[in-house]
Amino acid sequence: MKRINILGIVITVVVIVAAVILLGWYLVKSAPVLIQGTVECTTYKASSKIAGRIDEMKVIQGQQVEKGELLYVLSTPELNAKLQQAEAVKSAAYALDQKALNGARSQQIEAAMNMWQKAQVGKVLAQKTFERVQNLYKEGVVPAQKLDEAEANYRAMVATELAAKAQYDLVLDGASKEDKAAAAAQVKQAQGAVNEVESYISDAMVYSPVTGEVSSIIAEQGELVGSGYPVVTVLDLSDTWVTFNIKEDMLPKIHVGTRMTGHIPALDRDVEFEVTYIAVQADFATWNATRTQGGFDIRTFAVKAKPVNDVANIRPGMSVIVNWSQLEKQE
Repeated sequence: MKRINILGIVITVVVIVAAVILLGWYLVKSAPVLIQGTVECTTYKASSKIAGRIDEMKVIQGQQVEKGELLYVLSTPELNAKLQQAEAVKSAAYALDQKALNGARSQQIEAAMNMWQKAQVGKVLAQKTFERVQNLYKEGVVPAQKLDEAEANYRAMVATELAAKAQYDLVLDGASKEDKAAAAAQVKQAQGAVNEVESYISDAMVYSPVTGEVSSIIAEQGELVGSGYPVVTVLDLSDTWVTFNIKEDMLPKIHVGTRMTGHIPALDRDVEFEVTYIAVQADFATWNATRTQGGFDIRTFAVKAKPVNDVANIRPGMSVIVNWSQLEKQE
């Protein structure tokens, strides 16, 4: 009787152990392998190649904009002043060109000499101003923009002095064929300076490079921004994709063109995606090897997948969950 009780206990223990092993195996086997990705989209940063103060901000955060729509306007009084200077130089060059064509008189020779002397004085003043600003900049008193303006003004005065000297020599030598060509070239040069300043002024109005949504506005109306400063960020929601970080031991199951179904919790719907990019180089290790076990580092690769069809209301930052176990069954 005692032997029968011991046998019953042994059988019960064996059954319990077997049940635990089978249950654990079932749970491990049936647990799905999930990978999580993040929705991203093409981002454009609208900026200007000139510095200035924001005069008007035409958009607000979250606003839908069309390609070519005005985003903001910069106030550039310095450029307007430079445009007036360039136009004045153009007018002077044109007048001197006409004088070369018509021939010089004594009054014209005197006038040309006066213009040259005036340009010399202006160059000396501009040089001194540039040197002063340069010293102040080295001491950290004035910003780099003031130094650039002083340098540009000095270079402009040097060019003006050279042009005045050339025109004075032209008047003295008489209007030869070469002189007329040089005078005409001075007019073209002055016109080029006008066109350059006008192009900078036109860049004071910044337009949206793409149809999309305003994501962020870094600077507000009245603030001073530098050259190339990204003031407005526009998201192209028509160009979205999902980025996954996948361990390298999972890569044999996918390739460019592989389709997978992902669940977007924020939209509560399933969406079909197609792999369009697999990184050529790993990013980081997700598991460190233990030499005593003979293991190795498993590294992670970035994988991008785009929706096969348009997905309404999808936005950057949303999570996408893919059941890797189902993907293996598809393979």
